[in-house]
Amino acid sequence: MIEPLDVLAVMAHPDDAEIFCGGALIKSAQAGERTGVLDLTAGEAGSRGTIGSRAREAVAAAEVLGLAERRCAGLKDADLRNDRQSRIVVAGLIRALRPRVVVTHWTGGRHPDHRAAASLARDASFLAGLRNFPAEGSPHRPEKVVYALAFTEEPIKPTFVVDITSQMDRKIEALSAYGTQFRGKSGIGEVFPAGDRPVLEQIRAAHATYGSLIRRAYAEPYWTEETAAARTLGRLTVPTF
Repeated sequence: MIEPLDVLAVMAHPDDAEIFCGGALIKSAQAGERTGVLDLTAGEAGSRGTIGSRAREAVAAAEVLGLAERRCAGLKDADLRNDRQSRIVVAGLIRALRPRVVVTHWTGGRHPDHRAAASLARDASFLAGLRNFPAEGSPHRPEKVVYALAFTEEPIKPTFVVDITSQMDRKIEALSAYGTQFRGKSGIGEVFPAGDRPVLEQIRAAHATYGSLIRRAYAEPYWTEETAAARTLGRLTVPTF
């Protein structure tokens, strides 16, 4: 049995974790936390690259992110579903990796695989804790499921944001490992084009906007179903004025 993970990003395709929560994963790894990525598909239906090239890019990006584990669930790209067999596969991997926190897509993503991944990650996280659920491994249920809000166009206010000012350049480095996906592009997936601005510059600009919410240079936004607790009013952060 491997050492449990502190954070596991459960995302639809290779490069999604880097786009939506790469900065926070880098920050966690730098803080000594064990981080991992579960790519639900190999991205085989994408318009650019091959299964082999995308797998090599994912390995290179994982090294930049400082991941302890990266796995691929082998589910079908462009036909990702939150069905029983998929839940069994993903629950088994959650049991194997034993994360404390799972991060996944926002529920209203533009890509149908992203929407399916969000519900699949949440349901599999719950089912993985049931003793008699027919997935491989011993029961384990993550403590929290967190949704990455980056690049969503829905007017959802983040529950919290993570300051990635010190990690922004390294996030871009991890994304740059995916040459087949980003080279020559002005937009990709949920990252809409802004004229002819290169997609990596567009990502940096978006994170600058999120950073302004906490008066920092760059940040990533997240949302949780449950309300967070503050120890005291005197310890609330981020000034109003």
